Amino acid sequence: MQKKSTQLKGALILLFTSVIWGSAFVAQSAGIEKIDAFTFNGVRSLIGALFLFVFIIIRDAATAKKLSAEEKALRRRGNRNALIYGSVLGVALCAASNFQQFAFYESTPGKIAFITALYMFFVPLIGLLFGKRVHGVIWLCIALALVGLYFLCIDPSKPFSVNRGDLLALVCAFLFAIQILLVEKYAPLADGVKISCVEFAVCGLISCALMFIFEKPVLSDILSSYAPILYAGILSTGVAYTLQVVGQKYCEATVASIMMCAESVFAVLSAALILHQVPTAREALGCGIMFASIILSQVGVPLFNKIRQRIGTKR
Repeated sequence: MQKKSTQLKGALILLFTSVIWGSAFVAQSAGIEKIDAFTFNGVRSLIGALFLFVFIIIRDAATAKKLSAEEKALRRRGNRNALIYGSVLGVALCAASNFQQFAFYESTPGKIAFITALYMFFVPLIGLLFGKRVHGVIWLCIALALVGLYFLCIDPSKPFSVNRGDLLALVCAFLFAIQILLVEKYAPLADGVKISCVEFAVCGLISCALMFIFEKPVLSDILSSYAPILYAGILSTGVAYTLQVVGQKYCEATVASIMMCAESVFAVLSAALILHQVPTAREALGCGIMFASIILSQVGVPLFNKIRQRIGTKR
């Protein structure tokens, strides 16, 4: 009973995390009304990095007195690793997040959220290049996702016309898949929160450099957009990341993935409630098919293996 209680606690925390991430798509859409993409991403990422930096300082200060000399040396070594790995991740995140932000110029938050969710299928596809086997259920999920993507993005009167914002979101999904694979590689090698802090700092610095090269930032416009910037920077970046770490301590990976994939559903709901961007019946069908494929990709493989094992046992 205690185990089920803690799993439920973890699932609820991750569900709330998905609410924050999903509604952040609305904040991103609102942010580009007054400021350009690189400006929004640069300021947002630096705010997120600052939030995590303050959190790290407070957390490390609270535990520093309890550490032995050996543990302090390990922490310093871990900090160096976090700086190196976080910098690599920051470059990947910068590319992915800016492609996503530019998609908001020509597409809607709900559509971008669902298309971005395709990173879940790009991950195993990229893994093929490194000899990683892809389960048959995952291929089925990829096919379902492509069908959903067709209903979501393709105008039936213009079957070969795709919104440029949708294409940018698709590139973003591919880049996020690379970022996720890099996280899988580097996260176990250093403190996750510190890696994330460096990641957001590098992403923010690169975005700000691009901001000054390609855009003309106006301080008054940035200040007037404080609400979406702070929401995306503090809540979506700092708070949601922390909740994810806490939630996954209590929740098994399959349930955690399903809860976090729900961000796309909350993005559509948030866009409808806040921006009054109600999806058409065709777009809603596409969303439904894609979300079904996301869920199946998480529960289908273990379910298939369990059924196969039971059949083998009966024989």
